[in-house]
Amino acid sequence: MVEEAAEGTKLWCGAAGVMTWLGGWRGRRAAAAGVAAVVVAQLVSNGVCKQAADRRRPPKDWIPHDEVEDRPDSSSFPSGHTAAAVAFTAAVAPAWPLAGALCAVPTAAVAIERVQSGAHYPSDVAAGAVIGLAAAGLTRRAPRLLRHRLIGRS
Repeated sequence: MVEEAAEGTKLWCGAAGVMTWLGGWRGRRAAAAGVAAVVVAQLVSNGVCKQAADRRRPPKDWIPHDEVEDRPDSSSFPSGHTAAAVAFTAAVAPAWPLAGALCAVPTAAVAIERVQSGAHYPSDVAAGAVIGLAAAGLTRRAPRLLRHRLIGRS
């Protein structure tokens, strides 16, 4: 169920919608930070890293269930689902800690499910988490970096 919800970042877009609807200014700020971080994480993980690293998925005989037939054909490294999940949660948490804590539960489930389903090696998920954390950090610092660059050049 978590895998289907996380497909195409539906889970995180839905969470952003709920935050925007229920959270007032804080919710809108958290949702914007989360969505921005997901975009960066997806660009890095799927647009750059998966293209550079052509890693095969784990062998089918390692997976003791039938879900192994539903795996994607793209590179296994890194986990884009994990990158998006961690990016969203890590970007939301500073803006709205309660929402970040609530998002941590499905984020952990996504990461665990990616290995359990046979779609990724644990190292793919770990790399996705690192990308997600970096994306969240970058989007958090981007406004200050831009202000510094713009003001510094004036």
